Amino acid sequence: MELLIKNTTAVSMDDANPVVERCYIGVNQGKICWFSQQPPEEPADRTIDGAGKLALPGLVNAHTHLPMTLLRGYADDYALQEWLNDHIFPAEAKLDARCVRVGAALGVAECLRFGVTSVTDMYFQLPTIAEVCFQAGIKANLCNAGMSFDPAHYDFETANETRETREALTNWHMADGGRIRIEAGVHAEYTSFPALWRAEADFAQEHGLQMHLHLSETQKEHQECLARWDKTPTQVLAEYGVFDARTTAAHGVWLTQPDMELLAEKGAAVAHNPVSNLKLASGVAPVTKMLEKGVAVALGTDGMASNNNHDLFEEIKLCAILQKGISGDPQALPAWQALRCATQGGAYAQGRETECGALRLGMDADLILLDASVPSMQPMHNPISSLCYSASGRDVRLTMVRGKILYENGEFYTIDLEKVLHEAKTYALPRILGK
Repeated sequence: MELLIKNTTAVSMDDANPVVERCYIGVNQGKICWFSQQPPEEPADRTIDGAGKLALPGLVNAHTHLPMTLLRGYADDYALQEWLNDHIFPAEAKLDARCVRVGAALGVAECLRFGVTSVTDMYFQLPTIAEVCFQAGIKANLCNAGMSFDPAHYDFETANETRETREALTNWHMADGGRIRIEAGVHAEYTSFPALWRAEADFAQEHGLQMHLHLSETQKEHQECLARWDKTPTQVLAEYGVFDARTTAAHGVWLTQPDMELLAEKGAAVAHNPVSNLKLASGVAPVTKMLEKGVAVALGTDGMASNNNHDLFEEIKLCAILQKGISGDPQALPAWQALRCATQGGAYAQGRETECGALRLGMDADLILLDASVPSMQPMHNPISSLCYSASGRDVRLTMVRGKILYENGEFYTIDLEKVLHEAKTYALPRILGK
């Protein structure tokens, strides 16, 4: 046995065995090989004392834009359309591959620090992002989503996102036994058109890829789509096959009940981004209703220009309390369900439900340890409630992916953070700011 965590409190996310006190978790060849209140007879190469710690499956950030970490705090307190068109799109036009590399590396480091073991990312310079994630050891589902405002001159085969996706498919898809996965993508209904939707849907089917997109994020987006097509974004995109592949739809704030029924029928997942949606005043997604309709719900942070951090524990807490607030029901979306969105929901959204999202024998050893002895976590009457309502990403002490420790007690083992920060300061930020 390569590693043993002893005497920890494990929140397994397994309905049959949700909380295991004084738990021993053994790891070998990237898998959980021991999970019991009894110690194993087999010795371990390394033993970690988990006393005072909480073990949890690694969190899945089901929607982010990693390189936008460079734009953290760049344009705050704007509505979505003004934020995008007047500030973000012009800044992003200045980002070259070197900027994207440093922004993605900084974003991955932040994710690992906060207990995220897998990310779903949408951004340009896709092969560069894939390389960063591969080298960092994190799991990643990655796309460069189709986006064009010029249907008269659009050619799917020559579009930059198609070129990047083909390159990434050749060099990175299913790398390291599927740790890196490439997806197809549509940026959004309002940033594209039917020929693009059909081309991306056909491409996904041809290559057996999942799909990622933004969907009904704002009321303006939703209503303008109704005016254009007399259909909701979900309905019109479905007509062009967008949901025929396993799909993660980010946001879903303004989904209608028929939309939810359609997404449930297609087996799609919605990546709920409560912090970003609140910050941009987009609204509160009807998560409880989605779950009631059978829609899988995952959690995401969105990009750092609209959040402004990758702390998924903030999303977990807001996921729960927002549904209570909008429904007037304190029992709406309990702590266990919010944690499930960040673990099993995210694993399903990524097509990884058989490999991660729970602590049980045979699953990938994607797990995190949190320090439960900090004042903000004491006293701990209920570990599940504490993780949902009290925990912070800053309480994470260890992040492991497939049995490999990537972050531990302030140290990153696969990312040279000092080098990344220096590159951001001396190259990327001056380029963005024009200095």
